[in-house]
Amino acid sequence: MATHLGVHADRLAGVRALQTVKGRRTQRHFAFEGPTLLQEAHATGFPIEEIYATQAAYEATPLVRELDAGGTPVYVVDEASAAKISDLRTPSGLVAVAPIQLGDLRRIFARGTLFLVLADLNDPANAGTLLRSAEAFGCAGAVFGRLGIDPYHPKVVRGAMGASFRLPLAVAEPTDVAAESAAAGVALQGLAANGACLGDAQWGRSVALVVGNERHGLGAWEAICQRILCIPMRGPTESLSAAVAGSIALYEASRTQNAPCQ
Repeated sequence: MATHLGVHADRLAGVRALQTVKGRRTQRHFAFEGPTLLQEAHATGFPIEEIYATQAAYEATPLVRELDAGGTPVYVVDEASAAKISDLRTPSGLVAVAPIQLGDLRRIFARGTLFLVLADLNDPANAGTLLRSAEAFGCAGAVFGRLGIDPYHPKVVRGAMGASFRLPLAVAEPTDVAAESAAAGVALQGLAANGACLGDAQWGRSVALVVGNERHGLGAWEAICQRILCIPMRGPTESLSAAVAGSIALYEASRTQNAPCQ
């Protein structure tokens, strides 16, 4: 049954540390918040190791009580403690802790024919949206550049709307991606303003779309791409966000692979 924790409980400091990259890397865990993400993780079978909930959230969320009854450690905390372990301005009163699950590049590239590579993106909102699009358009996995945003940043997980639990993820350097994609027969197609028209692209049987950094573009990742593509624009807008541009390109890539309409 649920355990009540005081405001100074030691384990709360550990959960709070998961808001930082250092804390997540040290503990090899991450935290996510709210009943919607909890339901997504549970439905996917993603391991949920601990839950922290206010009394109100505990009573209002049947799944928390179900997991509590099933043996998942559930800790009831007061409102002040819930606010400390939350990264939201308006805390939900419900925080779950789960292990980081990063995959192997070779195994990811062996899973399918369409992949997403985030070439050192720094904006968590863009990264989260792109993970959601990657799942929607049939990607078999996503690779994060080692110099970019952490895949388990709270805003990335929140923006991905459950895709973080279902989509295999990896973190890698450009050289590693180049070697493993070549071994698997996966073509790397970069997205940049100086590329060939996206509408004329020949995607091939197996492809990874490489989306560049918001300010610096593909950077070191451009050298490993077999082709650079761009999205032509008729209006005066200088550029699209990484999330919008990447989502458009992922749709185009999936369309050429004959993805059926629902």
